[in-house]
Amino acid sequence: MTRVIAVANQKGGVGKTTSTLNLGAALHEAGNSVLYIDLDPQGSLTTSVGLEPEEIEETIYDAFKTTIYETDGCKIKDLLYESSAGPDLIPSNIELSAAELDLLQATMGELILKEMIEESGLKYDFVLIDCPPNLGGLTINALSAATEVLIPLQADYLALKGVNLLMRTISTVQRKINKRLRIAGILLTMADLRTRHSREVIEAAKEAVGDQINVFDSIVRLNVQIKEASVAGESILDYASQSNVAKAYRSLAKELMA
Repeated sequence: MTRVIAVANQKGGVGKTTSTLNLGAALHEAGNSVLYIDLDPQGSLTTSVGLEPEEIEETIYDAFKTTIYETDGCKIKDLLYESSAGPDLIPSNIELSAAELDLLQATMGELILKEMIEESGLKYDFVLIDCPPNLGGLTINALSAATEVLIPLQADYLALKGVNLLMRTISTVQRKINKRLRIAGILLTMADLRTRHSREVIEAAKEAVGDQINVFDSIVRLNVQIKEASVAGESILDYASQSNVAKAYRSLAKELMA
């Protein structure tokens, strides 16, 4: 059975795209077949694997229009690119921002992505969905299509406070739309373990949600090589294979597979 993992947090800058990219690379390195879906109109995941979003003629938005308006246009199986990180990619660009309005006009608009994935016939061990930094229609589509949600959380008190809204949204989707959805866990990112602040946030996160929600043992440290890898269009596993960040994502992949 394919595991569809939505990587979600309504707060920007917490490492969603970085975690999607590098977790996928680690899962692929471990022998799994992996598909990335870039569901962010900013196209950051598409850019991170070395593609130019604005130069791509057809993206996931075209597949959304095909399904919503029941036309003969492209479907997601027609949009596969091989990424520099190893997994296949369904790309995105700024045109996807128009999908929010299209989804409002669609019957059962929150289930469009789920329908697209199921009708594609594509078979992967893991599908990783990089969600936009909000709780709009695209993120709801990702949660409705997913079997699991992974929450990257910056090791910062302000980021910790904002996670409650996401939890309420996930709970609503679980009750009303997708009863199979579960929370895979919280991934602490951008942690500077040299500082007392980061260490306190890590402990606070575990105390706040640890009884109900898994907090992964793997912690992604603050590391400038992450940004350098992104600029180079590579995963951290290729760019700095022995770095602490690459080891953290390999460890996260093992936790997920277990």
